[in-house]
Amino acid sequence: MTITTEEIEQALVTWGNGKIAISKAFEEGGIEAARSVASANLDAYYGYDLGPVLFKPTMASGEQTFRPTKPGALAYFCGHSEDYPRDNGFAIMGWRATENITAATFVQGDIAMWMGWIRLTDRNGSVTTVDKSFGYKKDGAGILRIVLHHSSLPYMPPET
Repeated sequence: MTITTEEIEQALVTWGNGKIAISKAFEEGGIEAARSVASANLDAYYGYDLGPVLFKPTMASGEQTFRPTKPGALAYFCGHSEDYPRDNGFAIMGWRATENITAATFVQGDIAMWMGWIRLTDRNGSVTTVDKSFGYKKDGAGILRIVLHHSSLPYMPPET
């Protein structure tokens, strides 16, 4: 059940396509449609059945910085949550394309880690780049699951 770099590359594409699908569902059917697609995405490729997922969203703070549960991830992706009132819905921002730029990959058996940039393009052509780290593990059925998702904005040093 060794993870391959090809599986990681496909997992990155799948993750990006999921954000595009959530955005389109929101535009076509509103928040409940977006939540349905996002929930299916989380079930399909995150490892909540394996234990807590170490999820640190890009724009989270305070006691809600870390989201080890599916409801926390769902709130981040879709917003509109009374439990997470600061979440604006990262995945409902009109995404149309994603690009993955690998900095490094580590694979050891059924555990793998990836680090790099993900560029997301919205429907207006604006590009957002985020620093990402994903940790993967294969489950008992051999399906690659995200068990670590860390995201942050690129550091911008002060101008001197």
